[in-house]
Amino acid sequence: MQTPSPETPSPQGREPLTLINVREGLFGAKGDTSGYGGLVDRVQMPGASERPYGEWFDGVVDILTELLGDDADEAIEYVVVDRGELTLYVAREHLLVVAQHLRDDQDLRFEMCLGVSGVHYPADTGRELHAVYPMQSVTHNRRLRVEVAVSDGDPHIPSLVSVYPMNNWHERETWDFFGIVFDGHPSLARIEMPDDWVGHPQRKDYPLGGIPVEYKGAEIPSPDERRQYR
Repeated sequence: MQTPSPETPSPQGREPLTLINVREGLFGAKGDTSGYGGLVDRVQMPGASERPYGEWFDGVVDILTELLGDDADEAIEYVVVDRGELTLYVAREHLLVVAQHLRDDQDLRFEMCLGVSGVHYPADTGRELHAVYPMQSVTHNRRLRVEVAVSDGDPHIPSLVSVYPMNNWHERETWDFFGIVFDGHPSLARIEMPDDWVGHPQRKDYPLGGIPVEYKGAEIPSPDERRQYR
C-alpha cells in the first residue's frame, strides 16, 4: 500500500495530515478586502493510518487483502481511519473487483452502495478529482467508504452499475457536476443540467458568473473574479 505525502503532525495524537494546499489572505483573487492580509488556511486531509485500526476495521481489511491476493498492495493504495470511520483508497483499475468482493463475500456483505459523490481538489496535483462511495452492510450493520482519486487530465473511473445498479443516476449526477467519466455506464448523460451545458458546475475552477456592481462610485467585481472556494 502506498502512503501519500507530504504529511504534517496532527493534534491530539491523531493520524498525520496530508497537506493539499495553503491559502492566504481572504482567499479571493482581488486580495484580502478586510484590510488584514495575515489569514492562513491549511487545506489538509487525514493521512494513512497504521495498524491496529480498531473495532472491526482490521478484520475487513484483512479479509479484503486475502481475497485480492497478489494484487492487494496495488489495489488498496492506503487505509484511513478518521473520526471513527473507515475509508479505503482504491486504485481505479481494481475498483470493480474490490466492489464485487465487498458485496459478495459472506464475511463482508456490503450489499448496498449508497451512491457516489464527487469532490474536487484543484491543488492536489495528479489526484484532483475524487469519487466517494459510501458502502452499507445490512447483514453486519457496518459502514465504510471507498474512495478513488484520478487526475484532471484523465478523469476515467469504471462504472459500478454492473455491481450496484442503483448507482446509475448517482454516476450521471457526478459526471454532470464534476466531469468524472464512468466507463461502462449504460447511458452516461447529464441528469440535472441541460444536455448542451458547457462545463461541470460543482468544480472549484468553474466560474460563478455574475456581473460587476457599482456602489456609490465603487465597483464590486463579479463573483467569479472575487471569490474562491476550497
